[in-house]
Amino acid sequence: MEPFKALVVDDEPLARERLCRLLRDAGCLVVGELGDGIALLQWLNQPHEVDVIFLDIQMPGPNGMEVLAEVPTSPPVVFVTAHSTYAVRAFELAAVDYLLKPVFEDRLAKCLERLRNQLIRRLSPLELKTLLPPPARFPIRAGEGEIFMELELITHFELDNGRVWACRGLNRYLTRWTALSEVEHAFPDDGLVRIQRNLLLRPRMVKGIRPASLGRINVMVAPKVELTVSRAMTPRTKECIRAGTS
Repeated sequence: MEPFKALVVDDEPLARERLCRLLRDAGCLVVGELGDGIALLQWLNQPHEVDVIFLDIQMPGPNGMEVLAEVPTSPPVVFVTAHSTYAVRAFELAAVDYLLKPVFEDRLAKCLERLRNQLIRRLSPLELKTLLPPPARFPIRAGEGEIFMELELITHFELDNGRVWACRGLNRYLTRWTALSEVEHAFPDDGLVRIQRNLLLRPRMVKGIRPASLGRINVMVAPKVELTVSRAMTPRTKECIRAGTS
C-alpha cells in the first residue's frame, strides 16, 4: 500500500513540526509544509499530487476554510484546530474529520483509517462556506441605543480617556469597552497587535508602512490615516504584517 501523501498547513511552527513527525511515524509522506492561507492558495493553484491536506483553521490572513471556499476543487481535508467549536461545526456535516490540538497518535491513527476507507471526501465550495463562522460583531453606541459593527470593517482600536473607540480609518465609534485588553479577550484569534499603550492594530488592514524617527514605523490603515508604532513593537508589527501579506 502506497503511503498517504499529505500537505500540512499551520502557522504555528511547533504544532506543524509535531504533526509532520506524527504523520511520518505513521508511514505517511509529507509532501509540503505551509504557514498561512495565502501560501495555501498559491499552492492549490499549482498542479500537485496529494491525498489529504491537514489544515489549521485560524491563521494569519485568510483562514483555511476561507481559502478552500474560493477554489473549485481540493483534496480531502482534515481540519486541525485548537477550538472545539470549529470541530463540532465541521463534524456535523459527517463528511469531514478534524484533529484537536495537541494532536495525539491514537486520534491521528483513527483519522488515517477513515481516509483509507474513503470516509473523508472532498467538499464543495458551497459546503465549505456553510462551515465558516458568522462575521465577528460587537456593539457600538448609537444615540441611546446600540448597533452592531462587523470587526472586519475596523482598522484599529483606540483607548481615549477610559473609553475604547473602534476606528474605521478616520471614523470613530464608541464601544462598551473601557480597556484594550477587553478587545483582545473578545477577539483572541484576530491577530490584534498593541502598537502603542493606547492603540490596538488589526495588521491585516495595513495598506503600507514607512520608516519613522527613532527606529519606529508608521503604518497606513486608510488614505490620510497613519499610526505610529512604538520602537519596542516595531519588529513584532512588521512580522505580523508580513505574515498576512506573504
